Amino acid sequence: MKKVFALVMALGLFSLTSFSQEDVAVSNDSAQAAVAQSDSAKATEAVAPAETTTEEVVVAEEKGFHQVLKEKFIEGGAGFMALVLICLILGVAISIERILYLNLATTNTKKLLQNIEDALESGDEEKAKDICRNTPGPVASIFYQGLTRLSDGPEMVEKTVASYGSVQMGLLEKGLTWVSLCIGLAPSLGFLGTVVGMIQAFDDIAVAGEMSPTVVAGGIKVALLTTVGGLIVAMILQVFYNYLLAKIDDLTTDMEDSSISLIDIVVKYNAKK
Repeated sequence: MKKVFALVMALGLFSLTSFSQEDVAVSNDSAQAAVAQSDSAKATEAVAPAETTTEEVVVAEEKGFHQVLKEKFIEGGAGFMALVLICLILGVAISIERILYLNLATTNTKKLLQNIEDALESGDEEKAKDICRNTPGPVASIFYQGLTRLSDGPEMVEKTVASYGSVQMGLLEKGLTWVSLCIGLAPSLGFLGTVVGMIQAFDDIAVAGEMSPTVVAGGIKVALLTTVGGLIVAMILQVFYNYLLAKIDDLTTDMEDSSISLIDIVVKYNAKK
């Protein structure tokens, strides 16, 4: 699981690095394109205004989603947007690692309980332990710890199962606090960018000595884009977080139900001895 987490983080950071390197080129290209379009528009405005409008529409349509996303990333301010993107990469990496871990932790408890019961009915305690050892997942680990106390009676088995079940619960919930942190941190960084953008807008007004849409447009755009970026990241990670909670709840319910069934099997086994 650690290797999966490291791989996802490496891919995310590599994408972020290449994304940032491309931002400079995109920014320069966009500026040059804007100047060229402006000059072209001025030269042909009196001759063919309708054709100029059509050409601008075609140029806008040719931009793909990835190109537009990079431009908005630059316009939102690389500093704040990069922090928001890091929250996304970190949260998604942890979520993917947890999803893989939880899916691998799923066990066919009915079949496992039936195999344990068959082994105990034949009087082979070691076979029952081997079945648990060879079965992956937290449920099998809990059963194994309980069966090691089989000679001490059902009460000791029950206490052991309850104690080790708490340990397994901690392992299932590992990493969720970091996902929750990213969910709260991403919009906070976006709102921080909003405040900085508004301060920038007022600074521009103070320098210009007048208030006009052209003066405040840059600062307001930064404010809105950072907020949108933070909210989008928070919504994406919230979906992962809720899925992980639902998966953990299912595994917890399965562990509790199967543990009760195991105690019943142990009680029957001790009654026959």
